[in-house]
Parts: sequence; C-alpha cells; structure tokens
Amino acid sequence: MSDWTAADLPSFTGRTVIVTGANSGLGLVTARELAGAGAKVIIAVRDTAKGARAAEAITGANASQVEVRKLDLQDLASVREFADGIDAVDVLVNNAGIMAVPYALTVDGFESQIGTNHLGHFALTNLLLPKITDRVVTVSSMMHLIGRINLNDLNWKARPYLAWPAYGQSKLANLLFTKELQRRLTEAGSPVIALTAHPGYSATNLQGQTGNRFGTRFWLAGNRLFATTPEFGARQTLYAVAEDLPGDSFIGPRFASRGATGPTPFRSPLARDGRTATALWELSEQLTDTGFAL
Repeated sequence: MSDWTAADLPSFTGRTVIVTGANSGLGLVTARELAGAGAKVIIAVRDTAKGARAAEAITGANASQVEVRKLDLQDLASVREFADGIDAVDVLVNNAGIMAVPYALTVDGFESQIGTNHLGHFALTNLLLPKITDRVVTVSSMMHLIGRINLNDLNWKARPYLAWPAYGQSKLANLLFTKELQRRLTEAGSPVIALTAHPGYSATNLQGQTGNRFGTRFWLAGNRLFATTPEFGARQTLYAVAEDLPGDSFIGPRFASRGATGPTPFRSPLARDGRTATALWELSEQLTDTGFAL
C-alpha cells in the first residue's frame, strides 16, 4: 500500500465511465475526479434535477463533458431503459445505495435495500456487460461483516424486518456478486474484471436518511467526531477504477476506516463463500430476469 490519492489518477481521456448515484457524497467525488482526469462521465441518478446540479459542480481545467441520465435502481424497467440507451462504456461504478432505512418495497416488490444496493446493480451490470470494455467496480461496506444472506427470504417477507441486518445483507451481496461475476468473466475468457471497494466510515448524506430521528442524530454526531471526508472515501473507489489489480480485489483503507488505500483483508468468511455466491447469483437472475450475457 502507498499514500495513493486522486492526484495519482492516470489520464482517462477518451474513456467513458458510468457512476450510479453520483449526485452527492462518494459518487459525486468519484465523478468529479474522473471528469478532471479527462473521462466522459455519465451520472446515473434517479433525480435528474439533482444530477444536473451535481454536473454543474464538477469543474476544473481538465474536466470533460458530464452527462446526466435517469436511472432508478428501484425500478427494473428504468434499469432496462437506461441500459438500452448506452452504446459503450469502459468502466461501470455501482456506487448508489441506501442505508438502514425503514422497511419499504421497490416497484418490483423487493425489500428496498437489497433491491437498490444489490438487485438493481445486478440487473444493470448484466444488461451493460456486453458493452463494458474494462471493469465493474461495486461499492460495498465494512457493514458486510454483520451481513447474512438468507436465500429463502432475501426480501424480508417471512421474518421481522431489521434495518441494519438488511443493510449488512445487501453489502455482503455486493461482495458475493463481485466474486461470482469475476468467476464467470474468467470462465468466459473476458478481459473485463470485477472489483469491490469500501470507503471505511465517510461522512455522506446516507447517515442522515435512516428514517429514525434518534438513529440519524447518532450517526450525524458520529460524522462530526469520527468520519473521514467523502474525498477519502471515494479514494478507495477511484483506486479500484484506475489501478492494475487482479479480479475480485477488495479495496479499502489499511486500518478498516483510515490509512493508506489498497487491497484489504477485511472480507468476512461469508463473503468468500463460492457456493453462496453462485446460489445468490442464480436467485438474482430469477428475481430480475437478467443473466450473464457473455
């Protein structure tokens, strides 16, 4: 590991990167830095007005064109429409997410956290895969350590809903998705690689949207006292986007939340389980009606 920062990004001139949820937080910083490195950045957001304001905030002498497109990960029809509108892309950054929110369902009837954080990105990746030339980077979390995949009740319909365990399940799903995606890419002889990154504990708007006023106060206080900046959190994603890495690498701070950026050992035994990764993939295919397209 080294003290790598966004200043170490190579030129992305002539390359196209899609960043989901790039209207704020880690996604906004990721999009800004990649645009500054010369990339054409497509900001994929549910609220295009917020996306337009984000695009206006991305400035710099080397900034290239930033395009805003509508994408609602809680609606598979929107995911399909977005994917149909993309001709080619070098890098897909699955960044968008929600955290520890009250129980709700997506348009397609999925529990909102697994639906947004995993199933929406699962469908998006598979639909775009024939058009991706370089890599898929999915943003997970250290909270995957509390996650358990319940293949019989992925959407919390048969058990009492618990917001944090549901979040942990969705973040564990990100790692298992990447593991199985890389296995399939390797088997297909594809040069595309799949990677995962986690930001540590960075202050973003996620902590203010738990839907629980006491929980929100707790996390906002934590942001002030302990959290790193969105720039530090996004550094982990940018490293995964830019560096020469083996497939299925997991990138994060050396000391879980702080320290130099690079491959991290903080991956739970459950996140290394190939059987669960394959089973989750097959279930996700059934739920989203999408599959590996190479």
